[in-house]
Amino acid sequence: MDIQGYQELNRHVKRVGMVIKIRPEYVEQYLSLHHDAHPGVRDLLQKYHLRNFSIFLHKIGSDYFEFGYYEYTGASFDLDMAGLAAEQRNIEWLNLCDPMQLPLEGESGWAIMQQIYYND
Repeated sequence: MDIQGYQELNRHVKRVGMVIKIRPEYVEQYLSLHHDAHPGVRDLLQKYHLRNFSIFLHKIGSDYFEFGYYEYTGASFDLDMAGLAAEQRNIEWLNLCDPMQLPLEGESGWAIMQQIYYND
């Protein structure tokens, strides 16, 4: 891709940061599920235009927090998210992972964070 194509793509990228707690008793199992060798739903993330999907783990006191980040490069975020949500393998993946997590107060799942800075 040439520089003009790269710049055009970046104008249409939706950057999403999110945060959730993880139950301490599930940290090792969660890490194992997300190990590089585990296929999980990686191909589905690509299919629905989610790129640079990353999850970070940080411990504060006795609480573990996950920070997730991805870039959406498709044309219809809502349609793609509905498509991903309907994929049977994604449903099974979330049924496995969701009980390991604790949403922040007032949230029902990952809390979407406000982007306050970006530098390309």
